Amino acid sequence: MQPLHLRYSAAALTAASTFALSTPALAAGLSVGVEIPRLQVAEYHRPYVAIWIERADNSVATTLSVWYDLKLKNAEGTKWLKDMRQWWRRTGRDLELPIDGVSSPTRPVGQHTLEFTEGKSPLNALPAGEYKLVVEAAREVGGRELVSIPFSWPATQATDLKAQGKTELGAITLQLKP
Repeated sequence: MQPLHLRYSAAALTAASTFALSTPALAAGLSVGVEIPRLQVAEYHRPYVAIWIERADNSVATTLSVWYDLKLKNAEGTKWLKDMRQWWRRTGRDLELPIDGVSSPTRPVGQHTLEFTEGKSPLNALPAGEYKLVVEAAREVGGRELVSIPFSWPATQATDLKAQGKTELGAITLQLKP
């Protein structure tokens, strides 16, 4: 039989290694917050929203998320995606929708957070450089709005960036994680 102090050391080591293996490793990534404000209008429709990353030359590096009406018959929800003019002209019209992991239904009023990890779709391996996070919203019987936040990638330190919409969008946040 082992001495008491060796038995406790082995038990402590087993518990510590189990905890270390069950704890996920922290990976570089970004977190995007999009606020859909409550509007006082007679006829309210949820906005279509496109969220993407643009290079310094305004070309699209990647589309992170597109919120639209996925449940309309014959994919008619895609018909109004062109109302998000900037996203549509730069990349939307060339995409085959829906896109797994990118397309999702419109969202209600409130704050919505999306998490993206480096090396995983749709963020994948974003090369080092200067970029802009762009969020565009368009609403039936409503307006259209575009908000952008410039950032450098990869992040060398945790960074919180913010921008404020005026009509169709509220607070837009970008958290960069090294």
